[in-house]
Amino acid sequence: MSKQLLIYERAVPVTRQRHGSWSVKAGATFEFARGVNSVPLMVAEFPNAGAEYTIVFGGADDEIIPVALLGIRDGENLYVSEAGSWSGAYVPAFLRRYPFVFSSDNANDPDATFTLCVDEDFSGCNDDGRGERLFDADGDRTQYLQNVLGFLQAYQTQFQRTKLFVKRLQEFDLLESMQAQFTLRTGQRSTLSGFSVVNRDRLKALSAEKLAELMQADEMELIYQHLASLRNLTPIAERIGVPVETAAQEAETAPASPADFETTGNA
Repeated sequence: MSKQLLIYERAVPVTRQRHGSWSVKAGATFEFARGVNSVPLMVAEFPNAGAEYTIVFGGADDEIIPVALLGIRDGENLYVSEAGSWSGAYVPAFLRRYPFVFSSDNANDPDATFTLCVDEDFSGCNDDGRGERLFDADGDRTQYLQNVLGFLQAYQTQFQRTKLFVKRLQEFDLLESMQAQFTLRTGQRSTLSGFSVVNRDRLKALSAEKLAELMQADEMELIYQHLASLRNLTPIAERIGVPVETAAQEAETAPASPADFETTGNA
């Protein structure tokens, strides 16, 4: 079965009738992300994510979005250990929201109606009380499910903010295709392509008016964070050929609160 949205196998709308007795035990494993070498990243995550991941831009035309590189070869996530734990200090929100996701006929429309879905194939979904209940004995949403909804609503708000940022980069013609070549510890050569980065020369050549527009929107800072993160390409490649160890500090895995998506920009 081809996966929906990279990591979702079977996303089904959450309903009292179908999931009234269900519980979800999330955060115990990241096996669901083992086969993805990049995940979407919201602009509010740039400061934390840029410290250890490489932030580039994936997709084409109207579907371009920032992504965090998690590996340099297809189907390989270098941040998931053999035991399924996450080895990075920061877990991208795209993964923290799993197994939940919003579904819509047009997610790019800020006025679209969204439906809360859950990946029923996730190993943490169960009917025997493990983890957090979705509905209480009266059939009402639990606080856990309310927190999930709040997190996904904040995520969607940040998605729109992120699309505006990318749109401005495209309007200013700042993005260019790029590829990176590596010599791995195994001695093999590897090439990573299919992504874009901000062209420094084009950025320097912008008019004072456009530079001011980027500054006023707090987007110049985002650009600098993106460019600075490119230095992380080599450390990511160096993970190949050596065991992926679990970070000393346990990564946050529980659904975040809306405050986790506060941004310095004009959201």
